Amino acid sequence: MKTEVSAPKAKIVAKELNIHNDLRIDPFFWLNQREDQEVLDYLKAENEYFEENMSHTKDFQQSLFQEMKARIKEDESSVPYKYNGYWYITRYETGKGYPIYTRRKESLDASEEILLDCNIEAEPHEYYKARGLSISPDNTMMAFGVDTVSRREYTIRIKNLVTGTYYEETIQNTTGSITWANDNSTLFYTLKDPETLRSYKICRHTLGTSVTEDVDVYEETDETFDVFVYKTKSKRFICIGASATLTSEYRFVDANTPLKDFKIFQERIRGLEYGMAHYDGHFYILTNADDATNFKLMKTQEDATEKKHWETLIPHRSDTLLEDIDVFEEYLVLSERTNGLNQIRIKRWDGTVDYYLPFDNETYTAYSSINIDFETEWFRYGYNSLTTPTSVIEFNMLTQESKVLKEQEVLGGKFDKNNYASERVWATANDGTKIPISLVYKKGIKMDGSQPLLQYGYGSYGHTIDPYFSTTRLSLLDRGFIYAIAHVRGGEYLGRPWYDDGKLLKKKNTFTDFINCSEFLIEKGYTSPAHLYAMGGSAGGLLVGAVMNSRPELYHGVIAAVPFVDVVTTMLDDSIPLTTGEYDEWGNPNEKEYYLYMKEYSPYDNVTKQNYPNVLITTGLHDSQVQYWEPAKWVAKLRNLKQDNNKLFLHTNMDTGHGGASGRFEALKELAEEYAFLFDLEGITE
Repeated sequence: MKTEVSAPKAKIVAKELNIHNDLRIDPFFWLNQREDQEVLDYLKAENEYFEENMSHTKDFQQSLFQEMKARIKEDESSVPYKYNGYWYITRYETGKGYPIYTRRKESLDASEEILLDCNIEAEPHEYYKARGLSISPDNTMMAFGVDTVSRREYTIRIKNLVTGTYYEETIQNTTGSITWANDNSTLFYTLKDPETLRSYKICRHTLGTSVTEDVDVYEETDETFDVFVYKTKSKRFICIGASATLTSEYRFVDANTPLKDFKIFQERIRGLEYGMAHYDGHFYILTNADDATNFKLMKTQEDATEKKHWETLIPHRSDTLLEDIDVFEEYLVLSERTNGLNQIRIKRWDGTVDYYLPFDNETYTAYSSINIDFETEWFRYGYNSLTTPTSVIEFNMLTQESKVLKEQEVLGGKFDKNNYASERVWATANDGTKIPISLVYKKGIKMDGSQPLLQYGYGSYGHTIDPYFSTTRLSLLDRGFIYAIAHVRGGEYLGRPWYDDGKLLKKKNTFTDFINCSEFLIEKGYTSPAHLYAMGGSAGGLLVGAVMNSRPELYHGVIAAVPFVDVVTTMLDDSIPLTTGEYDEWGNPNEKEYYLYMKEYSPYDNVTKQNYPNVLITTGLHDSQVQYWEPAKWVAKLRNLKQDNNKLFLHTNMDTGHGGASGRFEALKELAEEYAFLFDLEGITE
C-alpha cells in the first residue's frame, strides 16, 4: 500500500529580533544553517511532499517538457559577427544542452575553430556555466570564467588558442569578466568578497605568472558599491566602474600602457549617475546630471573629463528615457523609451540625418544587438513582440535598407502568429495613475471571466519587463490562458520617475499597482478570481508575496520563484550577499523610518491566520541572491498559520542557485512543473 506523505512541519524555535525598541519573533530563523542536517532534511521533506502531491501530473509534465523542447531548434546557431578578423558563432548540436563557441578566420567559408565546447566541460558537473569569453587582441588567447556551483562565483581559466592547451594559472572568486590590455599579456579582472559576494576589487594579472603576484589596482571600500572593468569600443581605454543604486564613478587608463595608474573620470557625487563611451578624442556621457531625470547625452574631450567640462549633446526630455547609445564612425544610435515603447533613433554626426526606425504596435520589444565594428554603415538590432518571434535585423543607416539575418524558428508545424492577439490596456491605480498592462492570448477565446489568466510582475531596480515573444508560453496560450505583464511602478517602463515612484518609501505602489491591474482584468471580463494566477521571481516574488498577504481572495494560485520575502531580516544582515548595495533600493532598516515601512510589507513578517491561494514556491540551495532560507521560512510560516486546505508547495533544487538549472533544456523541466501546477488547478490534464 502506498504511504501518503504528510505536509512537513518545521519545528518552532523562537528567535527574538530587537531593534528600534521593536521586538519581532522569528520562529524559523534556524533554517538559515545551510550545512545543518536537520535543515537539509526539512528541505528534502518538502521536496518529497511536492513530488508526491504532483505525482499524478508526472506524465503531463514530461509531455509539456517534450512539447516545449520540440518547438526549439536543437541544431541552432547564432548570427555570426566579425571582430578583429574573425567571425564568431555560438552553436548548439542536437541532443546536447550546452553551447559550443566557435570562430572562423576572415571568411564564413573558412574552417571552424572550436574555442570552447561546454558540453565536454560540463560532463563532470551537476551545474556548469561559462561566461565572459574574452579574446586577446592578437587572437591567440582566450580567457573565460566558469561556475560549477551556481553561486555566481567564477574561476577564470586561460586557453592558448594556438596550441589548444590551458595555462597553469587559475583565478578564483571572480565575476568571470576579463579585460585584456593591448599588450596581449596583461589581464584585468574583478574579485568577489567570499562572504558577501560583492564585487569589490579590480586586479591585474600578467600572463604566465603566479596569481599570488597579481596587483590590486583598485579596491572599493564603500560596501554599497560594486566594481567592474571593461575596454571601450574604441579599444583605446580600459575603464574601472564603481556603481551604487544612485551613484557612479569611473577611472580609466590607456589600454596601451596598462601598468600606469588609472585616472579618475569624475569623482562620485551622491545622486550623480553616468556612463561613458569613447570615440575620436571625446567621451560621450550618458548621465542624469543637472536633474536630467530621464538622462541626457553629454560630451567632453578625453583630456578634460571632469563634470565641469561636459557639454550637452542630447538634452533631457521629460517624456523620453534615454537608455543607451551605440557609437559608429559616422553615426550615433540612441536607444530610447517613450510612453513605455522602445525607440531606436539614428543621427549622423554631422547633423544631416536624424530619424527613428518605424515600429507599428504597442506590444513589441526592440533593442540594439551586437555592434562591435566602428567603421560600418550597418546597425544590428533585435525585434520581437508578444505574437512575433525574434528577428535579428541589419539596417543600413545610410540607405535605410534592412535585411533580416535570422528569424527565430518555432518548430512543430503548429505555430501561426496570426492565431494570436496582443493588446495594451491601462488600469487605474489607487492614486489615479494609469498602469499599463501588456496582454497576449489565442484569438477566439471568450472574455466572459471564465478564462484562466497568468499575471506576471516584477517592479524593482528600474528593471523593465518588456513584452517579448516566448515559445514556451505557447503551451499556456494554446490551452486557453491569457498572459499579462503588469508594468507596475518600480520598473522604468514609463521612464525614470516610474522607478522612483516604486522604491524606498514608495515601494507599496508596486504592490497596489499589481492589485489594481488584477481588479481591472477581472472587471473587464478577462478573468475572475477563480481563474486568476499571479507570478513573480526574485524581487517579483516579494511582489506576489506582499500581494497575496493583502488580497489573497483575488487569486486562485500564486507562483513565487526564488522569492525575496524576508525583507527586514535580510536587509539588517550586512553579511548576506547584495544587502548593503541595496539600501538605495529598499532603504536601510537600521534607520527606524525605513525599518517600520519595510516591516509593513515584508511578506514573511505579515503572514497571518487567513485563507491563502494555492501556492508553489521554488528556490535553489546555492542561491547567492536570495538565500534559500527566505522561501523555506516563508513556507514554514504559511503552513503554520494559513486557515485553508489549498495547496502549498516548496521545491528546492539542491544543485543550483538563483538562475535555476544549467543546460539549454534542463530549465524547461522546471517550467513544466510550474505549468503543470497551474493546469492542475484549472483541471487541464493534457
